[in-house]
Amino acid sequence: MGITVAQLAEGTAEAGSKLAAKLGSPAVVVYFASPKHDPAVLAADVAHSFPSAVTFGCTSAGELVSGAMTKGAIVAMGFGADVVARAEVAIVEGVKESTGGIGRVFADWERKLGQKMLDLDPQRWIGLVLIDGLSGAEERLMDRIGDLTNVIFIGGSAGDDVAFKQTFVAANGHAASDAAVLALLECPDGFDIIKTQSFHATRQFLVPTKVDKAAREILEFNGKPAAAAYAEALSVKPDDLAGQFMAHPLGLMVGGEPFVRSPQQVVGEKVRFYCGVDEGMKLAVLDSTGIVDDTAAALKTALARSPGAKGLINFNCILRTLELEATGQTDAYGKVFTGVPTVGFSTYGEEYIGHINQTATMLLFL
Repeated sequence: MGITVAQLAEGTAEAGSKLAAKLGSPAVVVYFASPKHDPAVLAADVAHSFPSAVTFGCTSAGELVSGAMTKGAIVAMGFGADVVARAEVAIVEGVKESTGGIGRVFADWERKLGQKMLDLDPQRWIGLVLIDGLSGAEERLMDRIGDLTNVIFIGGSAGDDVAFKQTFVAANGHAASDAAVLALLECPDGFDIIKTQSFHATRQFLVPTKVDKAAREILEFNGKPAAAAYAEALSVKPDDLAGQFMAHPLGLMVGGEPFVRSPQQVVGEKVRFYCGVDEGMKLAVLDSTGIVDDTAAALKTALARSPGAKGLINFNCILRTLELEATGQTDAYGKVFTGVPTVGFSTYGEEYIGHINQTATMLLFL
C-alpha cells in the first residue's frame, strides 16, 4: 500500500469517512487538524472510520500537505504495513505535573514487544511525539524519553491557530489537553531525519548566568541584566530588542549546527523564551537566512541520500510560518514538498533529541 495522503477543507462534515475514502485501508493514520474541527469528535470519528488502524494526531496552527500550506484544514497520512510493520501508541496525561506516565507506557510496550526499549534497533524503530503546546512540559518529557531509550523521538507541540488558549493531542479515538501522544513505529525499510532552522551563528555568544527555569526566563546573560546584555550583543537599544527576536534568536551549537532557543518577550530586565535555557549554556547569537531556500536545499540533500523516499512528515515552527506569511512565501514553501507525499503542521515547538524552536524537524520514510 505504501503511503497515502489526504486533505479536507474547513467545515468538512463526516471527516473520518471522507478520509477513509481517500486513504484506503492503512495500518496507521496520523492527522493534523485545525481546532475548528472539534478535537474530541474528530478523534472518535477517525478511529471509528479506521477500525483496524492505529490512529493519532493533534490540533495545529496551520497545516502542510504535498505542495501547499493550508489553514483551517485536516491533513492526514496513511501508512501501509510495508512502510510501518508495527505501531504502538499511547496518551500520557497530566504532563504539566509529571512525566512519570512515560515509564508506564514504555513498560507496557516492552511487555508487548518482548524487548527492552533500550535494546530496540534505532535504525529500524522511530518514535513520534505530539504534546500539548501550552503545557511547558516538553523539556522534561524529552529528557525522560532520552533516559529510557536510544530510539529517536521526533515531533511537535500542538497548536490552536495562534489563539494560545488550549491545544489537544489524540490517539485511538481519545483527545486530551495537558497530555502527550507517544507513538513507536517499526520501519523495515528505514527512515531519515531532516532538521533545518535557517540560521547561521555569529561570533557573539551569550551565557545565561541567572535563570528561572520553571518560567523559561533568563534574568542575566554574562553577569548583566538579560535584556541589556542581549541588546548590547545586537547593537540595539533595549527598547528595540523585542523587534529583533525573530531574526536573531539564540542557538546551542552542536557539531556546528544550532539548536534554536527563541526568545518570546522582554519582561522588565528579563527575557522569556519559548523553550527552556539552562544556566551556563553557551549560546550563539544567530542571524536569519532564507527559509524557503534552506529547506529546499535540506530536502534535496536528504532525497539524494535516500532516493525513492515514500513520504514525509514536517513539524514546522509557527514562527517560521509567521515569517513566511509576513514575507509572502507560503506558496513557495509549500511547493518545496511537491515531489514527495507530505503532511505536517505549524507547531508551538519542535521535538528532536530535545525541545527547540524556529526549526523544521522532518521525518522521511524510506
